[in-house]
Amino acid sequence: MRMIYWKINTILILVVLSLSALGQYKEGKIIYERRTNLYKTLGPRAKDWVEEKNKIKKEVFELTFTDTASFYQLQPTDIADPMPWGTNKNTVYRNLATTRFYSIRDMWGQGVHIEDEMPKRDWKITESKRVIAGFECRKAFWQVDDSTRIYAWYCDEIIPEIGPERFNGLPGAILGIASEDGGTVYFATKIDFYQPKPEQLEIKRSKKVQDLKETREQIETTMSKSPWMKMNIEHYFIW
Repeated sequence: MRMIYWKINTILILVVLSLSALGQYKEGKIIYERRTNLYKTLGPRAKDWVEEKNKIKKEVFELTFTDTASFYQLQPTDIADPMPWGTNKNTVYRNLATTRFYSIRDMWGQGVHIEDEMPKRDWKITESKRVIAGFECRKAFWQVDDSTRIYAWYCDEIIPEIGPERFNGLPGAILGIASEDGGTVYFATKIDFYQPKPEQLEIKRSKKVQDLKETREQIETTMSKSPWMKMNIEHYFIW
């Protein structure tokens, strides 16, 4: 009799595990809309050249992923960008079996190739939840410094630890990211689950590659020449 009960319990456990696995997704594509308030990200002087009606800049990015790799990039469009200088359009590739990333960072219209370790962030997970693109997400936050906090909403039904830009480190895919002041906000608008082709997860590498330390030195040298640009150095490296 004990053997029968043991077999029944084993079968029930296997059924529960199977049903749980069916509710988790490992590959597909996430579409994000990024909304940038240029008055907040570029500083007070942005009002000198950006009209009130154009202060919110909208852009669309896509994150293609499997349980082994992810590729984040600006979504191709034929629509001309009237203010391409206003925001960064970074491309990020990750081999999820490692702790490194490869990125093509937009620096004043130039694509700089960077390879380095993924940033380590001390996320605090809360009990707050919201629905994004049809999926229930839990809220977390990262205290960057005494005055800066980044909020994230992740979905544990999509199991790779991925997100827009270089954001990761939560138990599931990040479907929303926002700075506390609302200056930069990313939210998923559409999610498709399918098996991506290998070429969708490839990035064209350069022979000239640098790390984040070298990149920061270049940016600080350039930005330090202008008081209003200097205030944006930390913001640049958050994302």
